[in-house]
Amino acid sequence: MSHSLRLSWSTVEARAAQVPVQAEKLSNFDLILQCQSGHRPDTAAFAELMRRYQSHVERVLYHLAPDWQDRADLAQEVWIRVYRNIKRLNEPGKFRGWLSRIATNLFYDELRKRKRNASPLSLDAPLSVDDGEIDWEIASDSPGPDEDLTTREFYDQLREAIADLPEVFRTTIVLREIQGMAYEEIAEITGVSLGTVKSRIARARLRLQSQLQNYLDGV
Repeated sequence: MSHSLRLSWSTVEARAAQVPVQAEKLSNFDLILQCQSGHRPDTAAFAELMRRYQSHVERVLYHLAPDWQDRADLAQEVWIRVYRNIKRLNEPGKFRGWLSRIATNLFYDELRKRKRNASPLSLDAPLSVDDGEIDWEIASDSPGPDEDLTTREFYDQLREAIADLPEVFRTTIVLREIQGMAYEEIAEITGVSLGTVKSRIARARLRLQSQLQNYLDGV
């Protein structure tokens, strides 16, 4: 009788194991394990990860590049990199920070690429639009064209200065100053001590100040 019960229970367990758990019912941790378990990430689990973290990716990219029109394309590239590299994530509990670093590094890769390929822009030439051409000097209450241009130039210089930082400094300063994370959270994401985080942020700020000083002196 007991043998029969054991046999029946084993059969039930085997059948239950064959019934897949719906991805939306899994925790974030289990979704990542599901994506790491096979030769390729599980389609349903990966799609659910994208659904849960898409807004986070968009928020990171918006803070880094609010004026870029192709952020949706960058977000797609972020997920392509995640798909290709998720098996390398050793600590699934730190997925959000790892995802932030991928998005941040992608942005600075793209920034350096655009910096190399950028063609000079003449402010003397008229601006081409769909229905003709207009001059650059357009009447506006505030800010004026010079002030607006100076602001945009400053942020361009700042982005390029951040891009030139070593990766450990760049990641830390972006997580702190752009994404607004607490020191403790940054320490957990990057896997270093709280003191190291504070030191890296301080050194990154000094390097940025040094690189931007010549620009600021000339404004």
